[in-house]
Amino acid sequence: MRKKEKIGEAAQGVAFVLPTVIIMTIFMILPILYAFYLSFNKVSLVGEVEYQFVGLKNYLTAFKDERVLIALKNTLRYVIIVVPIQTMIALVLAFVLNSGIKFQNTFRTLLFLPTLTSSSALTMIFMFLFSMNGPVNKLLMQLGILSTPVGFLNESATVMNAIIIMNIWSTVPMFMTIYLAGLQDIPNTMYEAAEIDGASVFQRLTKITIPQLVPVTNYIIMIGLASTFQLFDQTYIVSGGSGGPNNATLTLSLIIYQYAFKTFGTIGYASAIAILLTIVIFTISFILRKYTNEDVTGEGAV
Repeated sequence: MRKKEKIGEAAQGVAFVLPTVIIMTIFMILPILYAFYLSFNKVSLVGEVEYQFVGLKNYLTAFKDERVLIALKNTLRYVIIVVPIQTMIALVLAFVLNSGIKFQNTFRTLLFLPTLTSSSALTMIFMFLFSMNGPVNKLLMQLGILSTPVGFLNESATVMNAIIIMNIWSTVPMFMTIYLAGLQDIPNTMYEAAEIDGASVFQRLTKITIPQLVPVTNYIIMIGLASTFQLFDQTYIVSGGSGGPNNATLTLSLIIYQYAFKTFGTIGYASAIAILLTIVIFTISFILRKYTNEDVTGEGAV
């Protein structure tokens, strides 16, 4: 009887898991494997699809491609600026909302609104804000910072900065909510015990709050890295898909799109760049996770 019950429980478990496994296999695993296969081939879409095996040629070409290197540079600059700033701002806002200020729920709702808006709509709004006759130019001119309007979205020196500001503003609310949940999950008994022992506010912050938030911070940084490395929507809309002006908004995701759908016969090459981007994200995430885990547990300490 027990054996039949165990078999029945196992069958129920398989029945619950099977739909998820099927969906992940069809929409995630198989496309990844197919992209990996394409990366070793030159693909012709004229008439019947033909595959010509070229080995590592696509990968070697990517390392020599000047536009790929520019896209990598732009992407890394974007990641290095956005991830730390959005994490710090989200943490500060979470502290403020968790401090018991008046109208806390109202502020939380207002701050969370950008997350509910599509990235395309937000990009259009920011394109208006940073346009030649937009509110940003008018405000800076009224303050005396500018004497003439600046084409923030038309100049290579400023366009990526505008995109950075837009993305920080739109992503901070989600991370703030995650931090807020982490702060509210810290037991009050820890603070009460520290206060009885005479710990100051700063000591409670550095010895209790921040260490308790390390797992949350690690999660936020991982999510931030994965999303920033895949920057596409905003740069595509701002530049019209060209990555301009002067390749200033050219990112790895955008150049993959260009080679896959805009350039004839380079789907295999685009797949190779996509695989390289996946390797970069995985490697950085793995190193960061290993480092933070060792830092938290004390392993590997000298």
